[in-house]
Amino acid sequence: MIKKIVQDALNTQMLREMYSSNLYLAMAAYYHSKNLNGFANWMRVQAQEEMDHALKFFDYVLERGGNVKIGQVDSVPETWDSPLAAFEAALRHEESVTQWINELADLVMKERDHATAILLQWFITEQVEEEATTGEIVERIKLAGESSSGLFMLDNELKARVFVPSAK
Repeated sequence: MIKKIVQDALNTQMLREMYSSNLYLAMAAYYHSKNLNGFANWMRVQAQEEMDHALKFFDYVLERGGNVKIGQVDSVPETWDSPLAAFEAALRHEESVTQWINELADLVMKERDHATAILLQWFITEQVEEEATTGEIVERIKLAGESSSGLFMLDNELKARVFVPSAK
């Protein structure tokens, strides 16, 4: 049986992952409105990944005999000043998610919940990848600068991303 303090923290993180999914879906809509469909695709896939992460927490709490509490998900922004600003916001968000996952890891170590620590190790590794990938795209947008052809080349590249569900 999972401790209530851990269960509550995991439920909170599950809602944060749902928020992340909504945020990236809003970014996908923003990019679509700018006719940057590769960027839109990348964000849509990111939204699917974040919901997949939420479901990982959902399933884990249930598997440990806990109670899932689905609360209200906060609303997300709908517009950004530029394609770069949206990706910079995504990077800042991923940095926040990393902080939250690290705080969860600290909590489960304190509570001596080794099973949850194993689950969180997957998320810690995932966050390293999330920050690196998002940060790389931010830097590539900056390199493109005012070059619309550079932005469109990156847009074309981002069309290739596909959703791959995480393993259970």
